[in-house]
Amino acid sequence: MADSTSSSSPIVADLHLKFVHQLDGNTKWNAQHLKVNGVYWGLSALVLLNRLDYKPDDVVNFLLSCYNSDGGFGGNTDMDSHLLHTMSAVQLLCMFDAVERIDVERTAHWIASMQLPDGSFQGDEWGEVDTRFSYIALNCLRLLGRCDCIDIEAAVQYVLECQNWDGGFGVSPGAESHAGQIFCCVGALCLANALDRIDKDRVAAWLAMRQLPSGGLNGRPEKKADVCYSWWVVSSLSVLGRTSWIDREALFRYILSCQDTEDGGFSDKPGNQPDVYHTFFGLCGLSLLGYDGYKLNAINPVYALSYDVLDRLKIAPEYGSQIGRRAPSL
Repeated sequence: MADSTSSSSPIVADLHLKFVHQLDGNTKWNAQHLKVNGVYWGLSALVLLNRLDYKPDDVVNFLLSCYNSDGGFGGNTDMDSHLLHTMSAVQLLCMFDAVERIDVERTAHWIASMQLPDGSFQGDEWGEVDTRFSYIALNCLRLLGRCDCIDIEAAVQYVLECQNWDGGFGVSPGAESHAGQIFCCVGALCLANALDRIDKDRVAAWLAMRQLPSGGLNGRPEKKADVCYSWWVVSSLSVLGRTSWIDREALFRYILSCQDTEDGGFSDKPGNQPDVYHTFFGLCGLSLLGYDGYKLNAINPVYALSYDVLDRLKIAPEYGSQIGRRAPSL
């Protein structure tokens, strides 16, 4: 691969556009089960760059080919429904103003059917439970306007049980704290209008300690920095109103050091192969912290959608639609 950019280089938007377009022809077997998610990451990256140029009908028709009779979405055509893929599909349908193309009631009730008696959510019919799925269910149902389908208080109680003594959250009660799970749990609580039930400073302190001398962020202690945590950590700090607790300029330098200035895209670490996942989340981190080297679209740290989409959906501000736009950073 080409050398990554220096920390002072600007965003190479044209190359990122080309990089995303080249993914259309990706037929690697190990990526096919995540195609819906990949489309969301790629097109959302272009939205951030203000360079979205895909035809809505092409995207929506692909999504509908992944829509199953139970109301959920698979990761690709003819694949079983899973909450992970359903969220990306719902986000894309909102992005392209095409939610009416699906049976909202059927989808909402399928999502609700994933809730277990203890308030947790399983990802699919096979029963894996994870706090990711609590966030996903609440995110999807807020976007669809159908949170009445689930027991919100039970969902909140389960998430609170997953908080640890160090302030972080794990995948399940008693599991190790992890930045990705903190994003999911903080996001779920925000969507449930229950952020006041945690100590924000304690959570933010754990997140702030994820910044390393390189400027990058890791997901848990003793791990290396990874560009994707520019989203998981910064979005959580944004929801908590504590983004000033990390060194913004140092993180900018780290993210940009992972940018491929010859072929486009961002990688997890400087010098590694770029991919669409880290491209999207690297741009998210730059957007959330107000990078001024390129006019990036603003992304909401709760829904992972641009504010114009949320404005169009008229989502109530108490459920996080204004978070990150005007929230104070202490």
